[in-house]
Amino acid sequence: MEKQNIERIESWRGEYLHTVCGLANASGGVLEIGHSDAGVMLGQADIRKLLKVLPNKFRKAMKIGVDVDLVDANGNQYIRITVQPHHFPINCGGKYYYRFGSTTQLLTGNALVEFLLRKQGKTWDSVPIPQIKTSDFESDAFKIFRRKAVESKRLTEKDLEMSDATLLDSLQLTEGNYLRRAALLLFHQDSEKWVPGAFVKIGKFASDTDLLYQHEVRGSLMALPDKVMDAIYLNYFERRQRAETYPVPQAAFREALINALVHRDYSTGIPIQIKVFADKVIIYNDGILPEQWSVEDLFATHRPEPHNPLIAGVFFRSGMSESWGRGIKKITQACKKAGKPAPVIEYKHNREFSLTFSTEASTPQTAL
Repeated sequence: MEKQNIERIESWRGEYLHTVCGLANASGGVLEIGHSDAGVMLGQADIRKLLKVLPNKFRKAMKIGVDVDLVDANGNQYIRITVQPHHFPINCGGKYYYRFGSTTQLLTGNALVEFLLRKQGKTWDSVPIPQIKTSDFESDAFKIFRRKAVESKRLTEKDLEMSDATLLDSLQLTEGNYLRRAALLLFHQDSEKWVPGAFVKIGKFASDTDLLYQHEVRGSLMALPDKVMDAIYLNYFERRQRAETYPVPQAAFREALINALVHRDYSTGIPIQIKVFADKVIIYNDGILPEQWSVEDLFATHRPEPHNPLIAGVFFRSGMSESWGRGIKKITQACKKAGKPAPVIEYKHNREFSLTFSTEASTPQTAL
């Protein structure tokens, strides 16, 4: 394990079976018993008992072997439980747990479905959808993709000399005779029939509780970026000073919007929400950080690990996004160039992202 998740506990309790299960389903980790931050040590009788019973508990509850070792540190003894990550899903008493940072969570509903898919080497956007044909799609989204791909020089007109059905297949959006979820979201004019919440909700607020007006922007993912940009910059922002100056730089907002569309967790059924206030703009989006990542990692140099790799691949080929993990840096740089402060990103409950743009000018630092 490259990054060991180490948790120190004073004494063993049955609920720690869930912790072991969660670690096995995530990236592994270590439990140290009787080696707590408070300095509480186990007695010799407890140590002998746990060394004997814990391996049997793990085999009985989860059908896995776990290393249970006695550690001697300067004459003080404690137990170390080392949990290896497993490539197949592990359950404890028929329930699946997952370790997110320092918390262990019971997986249910869509979170459980997605976890089981990933353990099979699949992603949510790769699941095939029956009874949908390419002929059910209207052509506008395909035209948008082709135009943007050629304009960005990611593809040539000759590369795109094929039918829409063949294009979907070349973009890995088919599986056998079926289209995948990503195909519906990217190109179908009404993907909400299969993916509830696949739209963007915008509201103008005078305060947290005072909504002035709102829009709901719908359509294929290929069409949504331009539709949302038009709605925001025509209906929600007033130009300031020069004609081309807006409260949030367009390059920064577009990058943030595309990041939200590409990386969001569509399984929740909750739309992307954009709240516009006089002094700030907040983009709310459900998403999941890769294992062992924190929000700080988003601002640092990192390799891309898209939550929806098929959707991300099509956005890359269209020229609307990169695949270098530079999205947050590009947003920050665009804000700095426009004299705006860097956006603030928050991540709550292991699923809820918010990105806040300040519409005020950044305060220059005074030299000391």
